[in-house]
Amino acid sequence: MGEAEGGRGGRLRWVLLALLFASTVINYLDRQALSILATTIQVDLHINDLAYARIVQGFLLAYTVAYLLAGRITDGLGSRLALALFVGWWSIANLLPGFARSAFQLGAARFALGLGEPGNYTVGSKVMAERFPPGERGLAFGIYTAGAMVGATLAPPLIGGVALHYGWRSAFLVTGAAGLVWLVAWLLLHPREERPASVAGPDGEAGLWWDLLRDRSLWLLVLSRAVADPVWYFYLFWFPKYLNDVRGMSLAAVASMAWVVYLAADLGSIGGGAISSGLVRRGMNPARSRLVAMAGAAVVAPVGILAASHPALPALFAVASAVAFAHMVFLINISTLVTDIYPTRTIATVFGLIGAGSGLGGMLSAQIIGDLVTSGHFDRSFVLMATLHPVAWLLAWMALRVAPRSRLIASAAQA
Repeated sequence: MGEAEGGRGGRLRWVLLALLFASTVINYLDRQALSILATTIQVDLHINDLAYARIVQGFLLAYTVAYLLAGRITDGLGSRLALALFVGWWSIANLLPGFARSAFQLGAARFALGLGEPGNYTVGSKVMAERFPPGERGLAFGIYTAGAMVGATLAPPLIGGVALHYGWRSAFLVTGAAGLVWLVAWLLLHPREERPASVAGPDGEAGLWWDLLRDRSLWLLVLSRAVADPVWYFYLFWFPKYLNDVRGMSLAAVASMAWVVYLAADLGSIGGGAISSGLVRRGMNPARSRLVAMAGAAVVAPVGILAASHPALPALFAVASAVAFAHMVFLINISTLVTDIYPTRTIATVFGLIGAGSGLGGMLSAQIIGDLVTSGHFDRSFVLMATLHPVAWLLAWMALRVAPRSRLIASAAQA
């Protein structure tokens, strides 16, 4: 805990938070480039909807597997070296679609992107847990995660604009290069860290993994993310395509309007963190404050079912914005909940396992949605997405109920 206490006193934690915000913006620009340009790329490379679904699944498969490793890498190397490695890798990977000539090459490039991107969030969780006290942690999580929504908000006009003026390949080259520029700033501004002597604890690496594998609270949180996060993946990877293919919007129209949904997610990210942080400052138990905020999100998110009736565009964007807002309130608070209850020495490993649940849920849902879209039932996708957050909240509530019996959580409380 000494590192956490020392980090709270100065301005360094806010500098690191700003850098994490910027890396998260780039992370989502890189991630969303394909969905913004999907229809254009499909025509140019002769890719059908099922092949597109396979490319999305390939990214999510890599993303899921990489989460399992990224947490251990983060805990082992420390935040400075780990994030430098991750951003360097994914930035180079994001350059590669600019040279793709087939569905296979595009899929391979996106697979490589998926191997690097989870590290942004395992490092982020470690920085939040080590350097921010509980009363600031929710807001700090919200601010840095808002970078994802800023990236998603900027993606339609920025990527669409570059593609319209210079061709779709240029969009990948520009966003990939941005990450390499950020990497220089991170290495210059983040102070060097001592590499942890051991992150496995007194029982060694095998003992740590045994504790993780039998931790019921952890697996319930994994399931909660696996259930909730397909909603966000749907609005990232499929909503722009829905606007193109079903609602007849051009690339230029999507670029000029879709950002509204991701701006709403930005507000949910910062607002969700501010809500639970405010409850903590008023005396509520930190873990309970996160659960209360998540409950509100689970009530709002099912409004997405209204999109299944294909309403007028203003109503459609209002509904999608409400879902995006609610999802980010949920995501920020379940992420902060993890840092509230698990020990900082292994927080990135725990967060990586939970993040893998997110990727697994997204990968499985991509297959279901791909089948629905191919058969002409985009409306059923909206119905499915509307059912998920209440189930995810129930799983998180159950996780907190069984948490006192977790050996890992008990060790954090004793520390």
